[in-house]
Amino acid sequence: MDPGREATVAGYRRARRELASWLETATAADLQRKSNGTRWTNEELLFHMVFGYMIIRALLPLVRFISRLPRSWSRGFAAALNAATGPFDVVNYWGSVAAATVYNRHRMGRKLEKTITALARRLERETPESLARSAPFPTRWDPFFTADMTLTDTYAYATQHFDFHAKQLSLRSPHPS
Repeated sequence: MDPGREATVAGYRRARRELASWLETATAADLQRKSNGTRWTNEELLFHMVFGYMIIRALLPLVRFISRLPRSWSRGFAAALNAATGPFDVVNYWGSVAAATVYNRHRMGRKLEKTITALARRLERETPESLARSAPFPTRWDPFFTADMTLTDTYAYATQHFDFHAKQLSLRSPHPS
């Protein structure tokens, strides 16, 4: 496996260990406490961090499809998604609130494990050509979405998203000092 793929998979494994640590050490009260700088509780934010990996499984075929469209069409699609940022933000917030009741502290660790295993297996099978496929993304939806993202960027996005939100948790760090 090349260094870029290895770094992506290493990030996946680290995220899995960090989530497991938070879930093992946090009390029910810790998880119900508000996070820092979001409207989510810690448990809802942890699910949202897991969801970042789940969404990649849906984005990969979408990037493959959109990368085959004429560039003007794919840019238009990204522009339409950017125009829908307001509704997206509402669904993004409430979706994580609702989903955290299903993928709660007892189930989200297993969900992340399954998702990361599937992503790593899929990444291993990618060719250099497939990883270079790119598509325009709605840059207003997430600070880590860029105007044009390759499949390599898309695989790496989940850990960037995870790390960003990890700083907003009001839980003890999973890293011993």
